[in-house]
Amino acid sequence: MNNYAEKRRFPRIETRIPVKYRKLGDAGVQGTGTLTRNISEGGLRFRTREFISMACRLIVELDIPMIPKPVKAISRVAWIRKAPSGEDYEIGNQFLEISKQDKEVVSQYMDSLSVYNDGEAAATS
Repeated sequence: MNNYAEKRRFPRIETRIPVKYRKLGDAGVQGTGTLTRNISEGGLRFRTREFISMACRLIVELDIPMIPKPVKAISRVAWIRKAPSGEDYEIGNQFLEISKQDKEVVSQYMDSLSVYNDGEAAATS
């Protein structure tokens, strides 16, 4: 049984937004693009074809809708597991370094999703 939820300090919200990542220290590397699976103020989860080792440091750039510049952070791979289908991997990341401004952007984005999701739930009840 997985106990991921019990270990998290921040609630996560399901969302699919573009994210680019590259290993810290890979200067000049373009970065790999994918979509988030979920996000929180403390990290994010995404799917990729590449195996990335535990505790690997990544530079991530999130393209949050309606925000002109990407949110940037240094993260640590907290967990990795084979995706239920295909050859992909699910990767959970914990933010290690993120500016206060970018953290606030993530928080506001999550708040906007919560309001939208609460409205959707009420409309279908």
